Amino acid sequence: MNNGIVVVVAASGVLYGTPLLFAALGELLAERSGVLNLGVEGMMLVGAVMGFWAVQRVHGGSALVLTAAIFVAALAGAAMALIHAFLVVTLRANQIVSGLALTIFAGAVGLSSYLGNDLNLADKPAKHAFDQISPFGLQKLPVVGPILFGQPLLVYISWACVILIALYLSRTRPGLNVRAVGESPAAADAMGINVARYRYAHTIVGGAFAGVGGACFSLMITPQWVDGLTQGAGWIAIALVIFAFWRPELCLVGAYFFGAFSALPFTLQARGVTIAPELFQALPYVATVVVLVIVSMGWTKRGLGAPAALGTPYVREEL
Repeated sequence: MNNGIVVVVAASGVLYGTPLLFAALGELLAERSGVLNLGVEGMMLVGAVMGFWAVQRVHGGSALVLTAAIFVAALAGAAMALIHAFLVVTLRANQIVSGLALTIFAGAVGLSSYLGNDLNLADKPAKHAFDQISPFGLQKLPVVGPILFGQPLLVYISWACVILIALYLSRTRPGLNVRAVGESPAAADAMGINVARYRYAHTIVGGAFAGVGGACFSLMITPQWVDGLTQGAGWIAIALVIFAFWRPELCLVGAYFFGAFSALPFTLQARGVTIAPELFQALPYVATVVVLVIVSMGWTKRGLGAPAALGTPYVREEL
């Protein structure tokens, strides 16, 4: 029963969807503050290469090394996000242009590729990687066992992040403040909320989540480094936020749906069924076009629940 194609695809969907979930949660936080970050793909790639570098260079037990690698990946993603925040919050640059430029700068033919080659990381297996864990042998349970209980630790951490972010946005004062900043920065400013500070903080934290999402590829799914390792996952994560109506719990559902879609060709190939890979490789770019079209339409903000000030720079002097 646990070897059936539906169970295998569902379990793989959870695994492959985890980096999407981390990146989508980061994008969600940034967009809730009113900042559209199209640089997620670049941040994921930098996080992937720096996380892999850390796992190759840091010495110690597996748990310590992997913890350090995730921290380094998060820091790398946050550093990239800081550049974006400076451009769009302080300099009030166009958010779409800034995000796309950042992805080009840090992407598969940019900074991440340079780091991977200069640090001599290519074509080497990871010295440590996140393996599957099965608490109390629950992986052997029919159907739900391999789907929910036979996953690496990062999967369970992502679930905790979904819960914490959902509670943060709905039950805490800072969470309500960031939602106010995303809806009406002028009104939030009049209430004494520092708009720039909230946008900086949530954009940077969002970049850290994207960096961890990238590290999921190099330390969990395919424990190695190759150029373009994320294969457009950052673009899918951006689309996920819109398709999830800017809600963390729906990001989880959407991430696993896209994850299952990504795992499907490998599962079918293992069973002797071949599907043209170009169909799946085109998905990130189709999703990007859809996202840009939806974001540019006014009915998105009214009908889907997008933050009203999403993508709009705030200039206090204009009050």
